[in-house]
Amino acid sequence: MNGGSNAELASTLSPRRSNINEKRVSFDIEDDFDGGLKNSNTDYVDKHKPSFSSSKNPIVIADILKTLFLILVWYTFSTFLTLYNKTLLGDDMGRFPAPLLMNTIHFAMQAVFSRAITYFWSQRFEPTVTMSWKDYFMRVVPTALGTALDINLSNASLVFISVTFATMCKSAAPIFLLIFAFAFRLESPSFKLLGIMLVISSGILLTVARETEFDLWGFIFVMLAAVMSGFRWSMTQILLQNPLTLMSYVTPVMALLTALLSLILDPWDEFRSSSYFDTSGHIIRSCFLMLFGGMLAFFMVLTEYILVSVTSAVTVTIAGVVKEAVTILVAVFYFHDEFTWLKGAGLVTIMFGVSLFNWYKYQKLHKDKSDIGESPGSETAVPAKYVILEEINDEEEMIP
Repeated sequence: MNGGSNAELASTLSPRRSNINEKRVSFDIEDDFDGGLKNSNTDYVDKHKPSFSSSKNPIVIADILKTLFLILVWYTFSTFLTLYNKTLLGDDMGRFPAPLLMNTIHFAMQAVFSRAITYFWSQRFEPTVTMSWKDYFMRVVPTALGTALDINLSNASLVFISVTFATMCKSAAPIFLLIFAFAFRLESPSFKLLGIMLVISSGILLTVARETEFDLWGFIFVMLAAVMSGFRWSMTQILLQNPLTLMSYVTPVMALLTALLSLILDPWDEFRSSSYFDTSGHIIRSCFLMLFGGMLAFFMVLTEYILVSVTSAVTVTIAGVVKEAVTILVAVFYFHDEFTWLKGAGLVTIMFGVSLFNWYKYQKLHKDKSDIGESPGSETAVPAKYVILEEINDEEEMIP
């Protein structure tokens, strides 16, 4: 579930840059400064920012319970959506003939729902800054493409491989988050980070080793999905202003791209012979099936974005690893997926690597706080605010 490591994006701003323009808000969701709070005037921020009562008690119980509740809701929708996709798309199960068409409908529903909510509650969700076309094509479109490819490739892999194998391979996402963090100069390479990447990679190798149902195309699809997952969560936290606004921006592009892929790749000539589209009754049933999946996808993605906005992409990634363990457990019981001791060792290794990554970011966060003279309890987390690209360029020109 989106980058400076996963999301420590404040490193994109040097101390000199951060004070040039009060409109700019630090990209780091966990490390926002007071200057950003004064200018962040959306009701969404006021309703969702974690509160901190004092330095002695920096984390309020209500905030913990709120985060745990959101994670539980995310787990529920994600698990049901995974079971839904595998049941419909599995080569030995539903064999739904048009997976890209199904995703197109899901994305279109997300676009309609998110746009409707932001329209009817415009005072709460209206963007504080008007987005230019340059920003749209340089920020929204890449985020939408990465998200669409992540989801489409993940679903495509389920045609060839088991839920357990796909889920464990997808756990490589933190590696690619770090790679994109290095590429975007949001994180500096270090031996600690490289060691963490090595641990996670070792877990993936243990997962793949002696896989009895290994399929090359399925493996390629799911690993490409992991790459896109790292890219899209990096871009998501850079772009994120509030979850519904972001969803209303990216899902139309996702729907359009997937619709084009559906026209090219889905076997439209086989629809009439499929049990899903051979009669009017089956067509109506298939439409309801796709609408049901669209509802699951909408609420799952909405919960993901809310989690990123009230915590960080780091939290979502770590919670995602636990979610993957839950998904594997459900798949073993529901689909009777094979789960060997070697896969178990791989899963434990992956979870250990991601836990090290979380600990590294925790230490870095508190070190940064002490360097600027802030106590850990004085931080106030708010969603990252959208910053116009032209403002970034102007500020960079002002720096000697």
